[in-house]
Amino acid sequence: MIVSIIIVLIVALVVIALWVSAVQQHKEKQENERRKELTKQKAIIEETEEALMNQANIPLSENVIRVLQSRIAEALKTMVTHSPTSKALKSRLEEMKQHLSNPVQGTSSESLALPSNDKQLVALIQGIKKLRVILRSEHTKGRVNSQVFTGEDKLLEKLQLKINIESQIKRGISARSASMVGSARQYFEKAYATLSAVPYSDEYVNAKRQEVERYLEEISVELKASNASALKKKNEQEQDDLDVLFAPKKKW
Repeated sequence: MIVSIIIVLIVALVVIALWVSAVQQHKEKQENERRKELTKQKAIIEETEEALMNQANIPLSENVIRVLQSRIAEALKTMVTHSPTSKALKSRLEEMKQHLSNPVQGTSSESLALPSNDKQLVALIQGIKKLRVILRSEHTKGRVNSQVFTGEDKLLEKLQLKINIESQIKRGISARSASMVGSARQYFEKAYATLSAVPYSDEYVNAKRQEVERYLEEISVELKASNASALKKKNEQEQDDLDVLFAPKKKW
């Protein structure tokens, strides 16, 4: 009888130990998932705040600013859900809600100034690409209506095109001023190819296509004149060589 009781107690202890272990593992799994979600939302907030801070370099409309602010607010809501005792998160959420209730003022693409540094230029283009990815993500989640998304994405696409074209033209003009005609032609040809590949036509595209065509025509004329001049000099040199070769020998 005593042996049976001992066996039962041992079995009970094993079962309790297994149950405690399972509960502990479940809690650890939940905690890991909570931390992963918090890390994910933190990354979203940091990415979005960086996009907002880029307003000094990238023109942002009121709609885009609102989308970015709302994205931060949604991420903070999720973080508060997973960390309901965090006063800091709750305070940040209330602060963002206040920002959403305040009026905002966007910036026009006309105020865009191209950086002279290539590294800064690349960072500018990457910033616009990242902004378009964020807008697309928010639209997919149903947080941005299709009309707003289409309009804002189109504006960012045109801004990206403008930066690309203006930088190529700027490099072409600089190369031409340095008498690097071949390099200048490559820059202008690249700009022309980009403009030709644009599936739409507007005032900017048409004006820039005509401008690039003019530069290419001028370079073509310059190259023809340069080649003609070089050929003339070559012929004159060859004639001089022949004159020397067939000239009457002097008698000494």
